[in-house]
Amino acid sequence: MNQHLPPLIDTHAHLDNEQFDKDREAVIARAHENGISHILSVGCDLASSRANVALSERHPNISAAVGIHPHDAVEADAAGIVELKAMIGNSQKIVAVGEIGLDFYRDRSPRDVQRLAFRRQIALAREVDLPIIVHDRDAHEEVLQILNEENAAAVGGVLHCFSGDTAMARACLDLGFFLSFPGTITYPKNDAVREVVRNIPIDHLLVETDCPYLTPQPFRGRRNEPAHVRHTAKMIAEIKGLTIEDVARISSLNAFKLFGIGDVDQTTRIAYQIRDSLYLNITNRCTNACTFCAKFKDFTVKGHRLKLDHEPSFKEVIQAIGDPSTFNEVVFCGYGEPLLRLDLLKQVAAWLHERGVEVRINTDGQANLVHGRNVLPELAGLVDAVSVSLNAPDAQTYQQICRSRFGLEGYQAIKEFLRDAPQHIPSVTATAVTLPGIDIAACRQVAAELGVEFRAREYNEVG
Repeated sequence: MNQHLPPLIDTHAHLDNEQFDKDREAVIARAHENGISHILSVGCDLASSRANVALSERHPNISAAVGIHPHDAVEADAAGIVELKAMIGNSQKIVAVGEIGLDFYRDRSPRDVQRLAFRRQIALAREVDLPIIVHDRDAHEEVLQILNEENAAAVGGVLHCFSGDTAMARACLDLGFFLSFPGTITYPKNDAVREVVRNIPIDHLLVETDCPYLTPQPFRGRRNEPAHVRHTAKMIAEIKGLTIEDVARISSLNAFKLFGIGDVDQTTRIAYQIRDSLYLNITNRCTNACTFCAKFKDFTVKGHRLKLDHEPSFKEVIQAIGDPSTFNEVVFCGYGEPLLRLDLLKQVAAWLHERGVEVRINTDGQANLVHGRNVLPELAGLVDAVSVSLNAPDAQTYQQICRSRFGLEGYQAIKEFLRDAPQHIPSVTATAVTLPGIDIAACRQVAAELGVEFRAREYNEVG
C-alpha cells in the first residue's frame, strides 16, 4: 500500500459485480496502491452474498456483508433467511447484514414484500449481533419507522448513499447510526447532500464508492472502483474544513467502530494534529462536568484517543510535540482544563515561543478561582490567543449545563476573566456551544459587553 497516502476504507463496494469480471484482481490491487486499506464488499441477493464471502476469504483486506436488497426482496423468505444465517455462521469475514432496506423509486418488488424482507433481516441482524447496511430510496419516513419498530438501534448500522435531508440525518444519528456518502457529493449540482455533510458531526460519517456505480466527478461516465473513494474523502475534507488526513483517520475509526474492520491506532495522544494545528492534551481533569461533554461517552476527538493514564511531564510533552515549526499554532486543549496545570503550561508555552510558535489556550475561564489569584498576568508574553467557554448568557443557565464545582460563582469568574484577558493576551474570544435551548444571541451580547470577540461552536462537533 502507498505509505504516503492517508489510508481510507471503502465501506460499500460491489466487487462481485460482473463489470469487474475481466479485471477484478487488478481493481483490488489498484485500490491497495492508492492507499485503500480495506474494502467492504456488499451482497444484494443470495448469489452475490455468496460471491462476496468467497472473495473476502481470498483477500485479507476485504470483508463481506450478506443481505437481500429490496429489488430482490422475494428472496428474503424463510429459506433465504436460513441461508443468510448459515453464511454468517460459517465465515468470520462477514461483518454486517446488508444491503437491506426499501426502494420506492424503482419499486422492483411489491412494497409489502420489501417491508417484510427489511423487518426479517433486521431481526436476523439482532439474532447474530451484526450491524446493518441500509438502502433507502424515496422511502425515508418508512425506513425510519421500521428501524425504530424493529429496534435496529440494538445493533446499529449505516444509511448508505445517504439521500435524506438534515432532519432525517439527525434522526438517524439519534438511533446511533452512521451515514455514508459516495462520489455523488462531488457532483456540481448536489448542494443538498453537501449541506447535510456540512451539518452532521464527522464522527458519524463513512465514505464509500458503491462501485461500480456513482463514480465521482473526475471519472464520471466511467466505471467506479474502490481507488476512487479518495475523491469523496477530499470533498468531505473541503466541506468540513479539514485535511484529507483528518477525514481518513476519522472515517477509518468510524468503520472500525461499526464493522470492526481496518487497523486503527488508538494509543493515547498527548499531542495530536487537526488541520494545521497541533493540540496538547495535558490533563483530563476539569473544573466542570458539562452535560454535553463528549468525554462522558468517548475520549476520542477527530479520531485521536485522549484518555490519559497519567498527566505528562514537561519532557513527555516536548517529546510528543517534536518539531513545532510545521504547525500554524499549538493549542492547549485536550479532554480537560489545561490551566489546572498552570506551571507546566507556562513552561511549555515559553519553550514554544522561543521557537517562534504561536500559542493558544482553550479554557473554561475559571483558573483564577482554581489558583486563588489572577493568573492572566502570568500568561502575558507566553500566550497569543485564548478561547473561553462562556456557553450561557447567565449564571443559572451556565450552572445547569456546565455544572461548575464553584457553583454560581464560576460564571462570574468567567466574565471577569474575559473582561481582563485583553490586557494580557492579544486575541480573546468567548465561545458558546449551540445546545438546544441556549440563546446564542444573548451569549453574543454578553461577549460584546465584555469587549471580546464571540464564536458559536457547533453542538456535537468536537475538535
